[in-house]
Amino acid sequence: MKKNENYLLLILKGCAMGAADVVPGVSGGTIAFITGIYEKLINSIKSIDLEAIRLLFQLKTTSFWKKINGNFLLSVLCGIGISIFSLAKLMTYLLTHHPIETWSFFFGLIIASAFLVSKEIKKWDIFTIISLVAGICAAYTITVLTPASTPQSWWFILLSGAIAICAMILPGISGAFILVLLGKYYFIIGAVGRLDIGILAIFAVGALIGIISFSHLLSWLLKNYHNMTIALLTGFMVGSLNKVWPWKETIEFFRDSHGIQQALIEKNVSPATFGTLQTCNGNLFFSEKILSQNPCGPGEIISQGDPMLGPAIAFCVFGFLLIWGVEMLGKKMKAKHA
Repeated sequence: MKKNENYLLLILKGCAMGAADVVPGVSGGTIAFITGIYEKLINSIKSIDLEAIRLLFQLKTTSFWKKINGNFLLSVLCGIGISIFSLAKLMTYLLTHHPIETWSFFFGLIIASAFLVSKEIKKWDIFTIISLVAGICAAYTITVLTPASTPQSWWFILLSGAIAICAMILPGISGAFILVLLGKYYFIIGAVGRLDIGILAIFAVGALIGIISFSHLLSWLLKNYHNMTIALLTGFMVGSLNKVWPWKETIEFFRDSHGIQQALIEKNVSPATFGTLQTCNGNLFFSEKILSQNPCGPGEIISQGDPMLGPAIAFCVFGFLLIWGVEMLGKKMKAKHA
């Protein structure tokens, strides 16, 4: 690693990745891409191979650390860890009490990210277009899948960690949302909040196995099929916009361990349709569903849905401009360094 690497900046980029990773629908890989560390991160993870393990067991720690670009990885991982453990509760609060503003912000962020990432494609041809369309279709399909009911056994927690971490380093595909589909999002977030070391350790082992394995494939694709891979990743971002659409109607719901009404399955609606919905503890239903299914419990307030179109547009624009600001800042820093 270069001596003039800005460790604090790397930690901040890791924090941004961690903040994205705790949101179902936003990818930490997207943040890594727009902050300019994506390929370096993939290659650094890829370097953790049999040779690196051999160096570690031979106690050649200096050679091991240099091979895996340890200072870079440690800085980014520290930022991710700080953000996940400090922002998990904040993101839960924002998504519960300010969902439209929060999702609108991420919507604008992802639009800008997809556009900027697509600029990395040096040549457009039929293969890059096919890759783009395939990425859009794959991400969209993932976002409309129904969350599953799954076991809480150690092997499934291990498997969940391996699958989710692969999604976390793919721009546009949210590892948190993959956990939702696997039925383990609230389970893992709860373990983070309780600092349940047993569950978190099993999940971390699965994540480590998954990310080391998957990074080799990604690194090979970026090296040999760069334009097609970037197009595929851009498609992932565009397809994921379906998940972060701010206005949703709850189709199915459940009560958590505290008896609070929570959304299970949602569908996107227009802002105008959203205004015809009624809300119960933040979950939105058509008026006739309130009467037929009676999802609200005793003492829970039913009120008219507010599309909050003005604030939604403002936060969407803010998210878009924030990414452009980061991009412009990055270019100025590179020019100054050069």
